[in-house]
Amino acid sequence: MTVTGTRPLDQARPAPAATPRRRRLSERQSKALAFAVLTAPMLIGLGVFRYVAIAWSFLLSFSEARRTISLGDWVGLANYRQLLGDERFRDSLTMIVLFTALIVPVTFAASLGLAVLVNRIRRGRAFFRTAFLLPAAVSYVAAAMLWKMALFSGVPSGLANTLGALFGAEATPWIQTTSPPLYWIVLVTLRLWLQVGLYMILFIAGLQSVPPQLYEAAALDGAGPWRTFRSVTFPMLRSTSVAILLLMLIAALQAFDEFYAIFSTGASLGSEPVRTPLMHLYGVALQDQDYGVGSAGAFLLTLLIVLVTLLQGRILGFARNKD
Repeated sequence: MTVTGTRPLDQARPAPAATPRRRRLSERQSKALAFAVLTAPMLIGLGVFRYVAIAWSFLLSFSEARRTISLGDWVGLANYRQLLGDERFRDSLTMIVLFTALIVPVTFAASLGLAVLVNRIRRGRAFFRTAFLLPAAVSYVAAAMLWKMALFSGVPSGLANTLGALFGAEATPWIQTTSPPLYWIVLVTLRLWLQVGLYMILFIAGLQSVPPQLYEAAALDGAGPWRTFRSVTFPMLRSTSVAILLLMLIAALQAFDEFYAIFSTGASLGSEPVRTPLMHLYGVALQDQDYGVGSAGAFLLTLLIVLVTLLQGRILGFARNKD
């Protein structure tokens, strides 16, 4: 009997091996699916609670929306005209421009000066950086309440009045005194304490990127500290300075928390000596419940910030090459 070399019919044929191209496609599909699953909740939440809300607010700014966020009668630019015709809103815009013109140069100079001093320290530099940066982690409302109730409380036991008593000064109600406007001392010192440390760290990062060879060349030329700062340090910090100025301008134009916490006496506004645009819009939208005018004001303030940013970029050359 001869045995043939035929293969049994029930023997399974081996599956074709996956090609490298198919494996790459499968890996890409798996990564894309994992990426979509992980980011979908964030993207959906961002789209619904930010972009959809912004679009809905933009539509409300052209609608009659009193005591409701539903779209009412279409009024066109009437809400914008009403807001621009409001003297209190115009006064708030003037006030915030003056506040920005005051606080931005002071904060910039203080941050840069501290950064230069701390960067020269050889021992304990990390301690000073941490000590100056800690206030940036404090809530604006918490810091404002500390300034209001402890440092400048107006009572003789307040820190400012205690220090003044050492020099024979009488107890002064700092926040309530409007002639002269001593409350500006409270606002400016509070903003400086909260922001100087953060911008100082950014300046230190810029200082550490300056090539040491430039300082060595300046020393060989006999340049003193001021000339070295003017000719080497500050020009090399140009990009950092422009970015920090942009952050300062936006933060100043959006001022709300410390003003509200210091001047508010309850759930309502109206007796404060100064009012920022956001405080005015808070009163219009959430107290008067005129969401149409409030939305119009939000977009006017956004337009102001964008124009200031573009103007700064035009003057200072944001993102322009150093050379």
